[in-house]
Amino acid sequence: MSRDHVQPAERPALAAGAPGRARPDARPASGGAETPFLELLARGASAEAYEQPVLLARAEGLPAGRIAALQQAKVLALRVRAELEGRRRREAELSALFETAHDLAGLRDLDAVLQAIVQRARSLLGTDVAYLSLNDPVRGDTYMRVTEGSVAARFQQLRLGMGEGLGGLVAQTARPYVTDDYFRDDRFQHTHSIDTGVRDEGLVAILGVPLMLGHHVIGVLFAADRRARVFEREQIALLGSFAALAAAAIDTANLLAETRSALAGLERANEIIKDRSAVIERASDVHDRLAELVLRGGGVHDVAAAVSQVLDGTVEFTEATAAPAQALESSRAEGHAVRHRDDWIAAVAAGDELLGALVLRGHPGLDPVDQRTLERAAMVTSLLLLARRSAAEAEQRVRGELLDDLLDARDRDPRLLRERADRLRADLDATHAVLAARLEGPAADADEEADARRRLWAAASHLAATRQGLAAARDGGTVLLLPLAPGDTATELARRTARHLGTAVHEPVTVGASAPVEHLTARPDTVAAAYAEARRCLDALRLLGRAGDGSAAEDFGFLGLLLAGERDIAGFVTRTIGQVVAYDERRGTELLRTLDAYFACGMSPARTKDELHVHVNTVAQRLERVGRLLGDDWQGPARALEIQLALRLHRLSAGTPPPARH
Repeated sequence: MSRDHVQPAERPALAAGAPGRARPDARPASGGAETPFLELLARGASAEAYEQPVLLARAEGLPAGRIAALQQAKVLALRVRAELEGRRRREAELSALFETAHDLAGLRDLDAVLQAIVQRARSLLGTDVAYLSLNDPVRGDTYMRVTEGSVAARFQQLRLGMGEGLGGLVAQTARPYVTDDYFRDDRFQHTHSIDTGVRDEGLVAILGVPLMLGHHVIGVLFAADRRARVFEREQIALLGSFAALAAAAIDTANLLAETRSALAGLERANEIIKDRSAVIERASDVHDRLAELVLRGGGVHDVAAAVSQVLDGTVEFTEATAAPAQALESSRAEGHAVRHRDDWIAAVAAGDELLGALVLRGHPGLDPVDQRTLERAAMVTSLLLLARRSAAEAEQRVRGELLDDLLDARDRDPRLLRERADRLRADLDATHAVLAARLEGPAADADEEADARRRLWAAASHLAATRQGLAAARDGGTVLLLPLAPGDTATELARRTARHLGTAVHEPVTVGASAPVEHLTARPDTVAAAYAEARRCLDALRLLGRAGDGSAAEDFGFLGLLLAGERDIAGFVTRTIGQVVAYDERRGTELLRTLDAYFACGMSPARTKDELHVHVNTVAQRLERVGRLLGDDWQGPARALEIQLALRLHRLSAGTPPPARH
């Protein structure tokens, strides 16, 4: 149960409506069904408290519609609450990692840094105990270095032989291990001393991750509970991040110790002391700069610029594909910067995934401390890239969820939809077009097809984010909701989008667009209907052999009536002969009647003048005016067909009888 759950003593006050406190579980005198749940969100109530408004409404015998609205509002509120809690948790995790990195940059007391790491790991994972053990190469065993939350003296003084217990398994395999029930797990070697210490502490579920320096395990970081518990993948990764920082702290402390020893041994060599001092000063300077960059939200190129100044060289961040493959793989495998000709390569990696590289150009001679500085910069760069990726993925998911709600949930509160859109810098009151995009390249198998769809979704999400729009994966392709700029058309937007996505995924992408839509929250089915129209346009393009192109329903002339979801007859008439209609209304002329008779008489001016009982020159003048209004190609076969259809639709909508046929 969440720690912010409602205590029993509070419930009577909530039910009775205590003075000065709103009743989140009661139906307000006015307002929507979401009001009590917004109040619960505002005060951070537990998930169980969200049942109270629905239960109270049922107890009061409110109408079923009201209860259904409350139920739906409850589901939405719980989703918002879960999203907020997830964000707070991720922010706390990143903040703790950055704070630990800052502690590492200003390392003075190794014990204090390790204690802070263990405390933060225990707090963020919510475990009863967290502890860190280090290998003792002299005695050939492992000992407890730092504990947090431990109450048993024997456990705190425990020493383990190499290969014993869960920690021994982690040290042997250099991989994280987790057990839901320590005493029932036979994957590792149980010993009397270890089991006695664990039993004294009362531990049941234990998670251990290795502290690595290169390929060597120097210790293990643990998180443990006194009850059965399943550790999630994210929690294992988080503890692994803390373990990496702990190993870096130990490595940095060892480096500082080595430096002090070297300075003491070379005390008589003043010139060497000055050189080492300068090196250490540069290392301290870059640590301070990197910590400042992390705290103020700098980017990877800022890190490269800071290290360039300290190392007195040119440091660049490059993509993994642009770095020398063999040197990059060696750096990733060894965990150190490696020399490549006159350059130094430091892999930027997260686990087994290569994210890029820091390259120090034209600097063949590199002091070991400067080499470590380059390696630390690569580690900070990987943290920044992971943080940026996490934030981008979270925003993409939120954008996709909002578009899914616009497409599927027809009874969403317009105000809440606008608020969610505002947080994403999307204006739902602006004019938009809905676009359906689909890959056209052949796929060798299901895995390759799934990968191609993921790449299409990623490219569409990036485009939507830069255009203040929305994107979501749907029906084997991607749907986008993009705003239309003044003077822009749905056709132009569809063609640009097809080119952009095709370039991004290196495969042809076909894009069908709806007609422009406005006020997306006013009519619940607006976006869904526009998406259906965009899909029909997409299917038409593929049937016409125009795969890899982009178009809108308006491009198909009278065929657009068949593609349009609402059969926009008035819009078709206006686009086709609207200028002639407007001219007649302003001037009181009979251009429409003349045009109708002209087509009815087989496009013969002589027969038209008999039908209208006017002079043939009058017919010629009127047709000349029509040409100026509709364009010189108005009598071409394609245009003439559309104009005749528009005339007939206009006549039918006005109830006017057709002209006589001769």
